[in-house]
Order: sequence, then structure tokens, then C-alpha cells
Amino acid sequence: MKKKRKLIGTFMANEKGFGFVELDENAEQNDDIFIHSKLVNGALNGDKVEIEIIREKENDKRAEGKIVKIISREKTQVVGLFQKNKNFGFVVSDDKKFGTDIFISKSHFNNAKNNDKVVATILKYPEHGKNAEGEITEIIGKVNEAGIDMLSLIKEYNLPYEFPDDVRSEAIKISQKIDESEILKRVDFRDKTIFTIDGEDAKDLDDAVCVQKSENGNYLLDVHIADVSHYVKGGSKLDREAILRGTSVYMLDRVIPMLPIELSNGICSLNAGEDRLALSCLMEIDKTGKVINSNVCKSVIRVTERMSYHDVNKIITASDERVLKRYEKYINDFKLMEELAHILKERRINAGYLNLDIPESEIILDEDGRAIDVKPYELSFANEIIEQFMLTCNETIAEKYFWLEYPFIYRVHEVPDYDKISETNKFLFNIGKKIKVSRNNIYPKAFSEVLEEIKGTEYEKVISNLILRTLKVARYESENKGHFGIASKYYCHFTSPIRRYPDLFIHRMISEYNNYLENGKLEEMTEKAEEYAKLSSEREKVATKVERDSEDIKKAEFMENKIGEEYIGVISSITSFGMFVELDNTVEGLVRFENFNTNEYFNYNEVMKILIGEKSKKTYKIGDKVKIRVIDANKQLRKIAFELIN
Repeated sequence: MKKKRKLIGTFMANEKGFGFVELDENAEQNDDIFIHSKLVNGALNGDKVEIEIIREKENDKRAEGKIVKIISREKTQVVGLFQKNKNFGFVVSDDKKFGTDIFISKSHFNNAKNNDKVVATILKYPEHGKNAEGEITEIIGKVNEAGIDMLSLIKEYNLPYEFPDDVRSEAIKISQKIDESEILKRVDFRDKTIFTIDGEDAKDLDDAVCVQKSENGNYLLDVHIADVSHYVKGGSKLDREAILRGTSVYMLDRVIPMLPIELSNGICSLNAGEDRLALSCLMEIDKTGKVINSNVCKSVIRVTERMSYHDVNKIITASDERVLKRYEKYINDFKLMEELAHILKERRINAGYLNLDIPESEIILDEDGRAIDVKPYELSFANEIIEQFMLTCNETIAEKYFWLEYPFIYRVHEVPDYDKISETNKFLFNIGKKIKVSRNNIYPKAFSEVLEEIKGTEYEKVISNLILRTLKVARYESENKGHFGIASKYYCHFTSPIRRYPDLFIHRMISEYNNYLENGKLEEMTEKAEEYAKLSSEREKVATKVERDSEDIKKAEFMENKIGEEYIGVISSITSFGMFVELDNTVEGLVRFENFNTNEYFNYNEVMKILIGEKSKKTYKIGDKVKIRVIDANKQLRKIAFELIN
């Protein structure tokens, strides 16, 4: 009898009880394994498990397995809503995929009241069909109290909301003035015209730019990045805390920073008119957008003006006389930036750069942190200028230090799976498009050609989202494997050391390389690069989830008083239980089959990703416009429900 295969991975639960096991990186296969609800065997969302394959993958059908062992539990605490009875209660987890409510005996209430948001510590995990048991260890506040939703999210993901006293103390001791002796060791760019260009509310300004034209017609692009590694030394308390955090987390009404405010908004922030230490990447770029020469140096700079994207856009479009007057002497600087950014973008698109048109959401909050408006975030070419300059800088740094064989952290985005591309092509077939690839011939250009073809059509946003889901998730690695999404052989994150640890590590390697070489530490730093890349990738995943959840909560909150209102939306995805519809304001809701308002049964064609009416043969497909009515919105569940209006 053939021995059944056993594999190890992470259980990703579905609200309906079934789930998938995401296999470890070193597993012999990449596909997730389906686990039936009856074969979960007490595993909860996020648990590390051992599974046994009970049915191998066949054609389009996934492999199936059963969980035979729980190796480690992902959660020891749960954040949720306490529902109290006389002698017992339950904590209903905010994480709807968690898999169980937590039973709380009366002796473990610890003064919690009905409908309190609480933290419950798990005392006993579920077994033999019974709920988990726990004890309430923290009362966060009343469910509808202002700010409790975001605070609950912080607790749910166990985010380090405050800095430990010893870390804060180390930060406070750092001088907010630059030592004159340090300036003498650096290249002095304080006489140059240098700008920061950021959002109007940004406070941690870690990149600044200067563009000039040389006599031979080439462009001179200087990207100056805050020299955070000068202040955050390897092995310091600040550094150890930054490693643990990995990244700053942005939650609409607050930021959980990687570094204390004394650094992130103080001496490390490139504030206009103040001397600042930087690591500068100086690039000479020809008329085709190719970097033909580059240099990296430690520098001192003084930013000339702190600009916002809005004002820069008004300058390059000449759309606001007041702004043009105010920045009159810098107009040529910004026109030159615009000129270079167009060249860089054109070169990138020709190489196959995936220019995905996926608008971000802008969520407006009132003084109490409640959502009062949701709309697409308006991007202008001013955003594109900085995007292109930073991409070019990151590529230049990655290539330079790859060939110098430094211990390094790269930003890796690998080639997507052929099977996933085939699934996407099944939908694209509906609109006469195809991503032209074969198993051994997958290039970014094949994707970008489709994106160019649908640009400006009603399908642009939907197909951009569909292609995004087809791609793998980018991560950090100590080995260079290229970046598929930007069609680049070499890529890293160098330009945001205030808010991302890999950037800070790279700065330290550039600054301290000779020191590490002399002290025989290069092997140690290579090991650290591998360790920090893995940690940073994990922390980035958490930060992405938190940011997405915070948006979902606030979108649902905004729609709570829109019940009964009607909108035109676009079908963004289709499933076996209904379809998701996205509105112009970026809010997405689910229309279940029972809310189609028709007597007709609809069949789900999984291959074509369409719904077909049994009698009328009416079809619904991704990209179709439909009229909907809002019938429910629940910020606790982070869900919005629509019904179709025929």
C-alpha cells in the first residue's frame, strides 16, 4: 500500500469551517492544500500544522488533505466582543476566520460587562467539537465608543503600540543638532536646490531630490535619503526594537512607527531649512532613461522647500496662479523633474513594467475618528515623479551592491505561476484578451501589453485587480531574484529607512562595510541579512493586514447610515455564493444569490467566472455594471451587503 505523503504548513481558515494549508517555503510543491471542515481536527486560523494528503492534485482540482497534528498555535489571545449571560459568557472573535468563540466561565469575567470589547487569553483550545475556553484579561472599552475599533485592531494583531522606556530613553539622548566634526567628513550639498515632495500630512520625510541637466544633455538625478543608520547603531536598543517592528504601520487616524518620534519626525526627518545627514545616490541618466553613471556617498544636505504633491501638480499643470507665484523661482526645476519622470516611465513601460490602475481609498474621519467620507485617492503626475525617481534609485543601489557582493537585502518579486495565469486567461477570453505565455516563457511584457490594450476602457480597473491577484506577493530576501512587477533584474528598498528595516540594514552595510570587513564580520552580516529579510517579510504581512482591516472597518462604518441607498457599481469578482460589487467610491459589498431579486436560479461557471441564469440565460461577468441597494453594513463583521436592483 502506498504511503500517504505528510507535509507541514500554515492553516488558513475560512469562515465556513473549511480551509487551506499554505505549505512552507521549502515544500516540494507550491499549491495550497484544501482541508474539509470535518478534517480540520481543532486547528485554528494561523496555526502551524502537519497534514496528510488524502487526494493528490488532478487537473484543475486542488490536492486535499487532513490535519493530523497541530505543531504550534498562532494565537494565545483573542480580541472580540463579550456576550454575557448570568453564569457564563462568550467572546466572539473579531477575526471571523478564527474558528471558535471563546467560552468564559463566571469566575473569569473579571468585571467585563455585556458588549465590552475585550482581550481573552485562551486557557484551553477546542477539542472534540467543544469551544475553546478562556479568561478575560483586558477590557478595551464599549463596542461603539470612539477609537475602540482601531484600538481593538492594535490588540488583535498584538502591535507594539508604545516604545519601551529604555528605547525611548536612548532616543531622547540623541542630539537634535549635527556635530560639526561629522559635517567635515561628508560631501556637502547644502548649496544645492533640493526638495522633499510628500503628502500634506506627512511628518517623517526621508527622501529628497534634486534634478539638473548637464552640458551634454544628460540628466543629473540626486536622491538624498535620511542617514538613519548614523543614529540607530547596530545592536543598540533602538535597533533591536526596529528589528522587532520591521515596519511602520499606518492605520488611517494614527501611525505605529518603527522608530520613536524624536528620530522619525526629528533629527532623521529631512525638514526644510535644517541641516541633515544623508546617504546620497547620484545618478547620470541619458535621454533614453538609462543610468550611465552612479555614485553613493555620505552627505549633509539642507532641503530648500518642503513640497506637497498637490502643489507640485499645480505647478507642472500651470493650474493655480497663486501656487505658481509662490514657487516662481523653482518652476523650471519641477518642469525638469516632470520631463525626466516621463522618460523614466516610458523606458520602464517598454521593459514590461506593470502599470496597474488600482486606485487607493481616501477615508475622511471626523474629530472622533468616525468615517464621514470615502473616495478614491487622487494621484497626480507629481506622485509619479517621486515614484519613478525612487524606483530608479532602488534599482541603481541594488545592481551596484549585487556586483560588489555585499551582504544585502533585496526586494524580490518572482515570476507568477503558470496555472494562475491560465485561470486569469479564462476570464480574459470573455473580452477577447490573453496573457501570451507558456510554462517556460513568462515575461512582464505579456502582462503589460494586456494592461495597455484595456487602458481607458470599462475593464481597466477590474483587469488590473485580476492581474494583481495573479501575481505573487513581493518579499525580502538576502539573495537577488529580480522583481517581476517592475520588470527589473535588480531591486531593493533603500529609500525609506525611517519606516522600513531592510532600508536601514542596507544603509548600515553601505556605511559600515569597511569596518565589518576589517573585523571579519561579513559572514555574520550575511546571516543577519537572511534573518532580517525573513522577519521584515513577516512584519510587512501583518502591517498589510492591519492596514486593510482598518480600511474595511471604516468603510463599513461609513456605509452603516447608507442602508437603503442605491448606487451603480462594477462586478469585481464572482463566486459560488454570489458576486462582489465595487462602487465608484472604492467601497465593495457582496450580493448573495438570495439578494438577486429574481425567481431564477443562477449557475456558477467556475471556468469562465460567470453566472448564467437557468431560464433566461442572462449572464453576469466581472466588469459588468449593475445597480445595487445597500441592505446591511456592519463594522464589527467588517462586511457590507448589497441587493441587485433589476
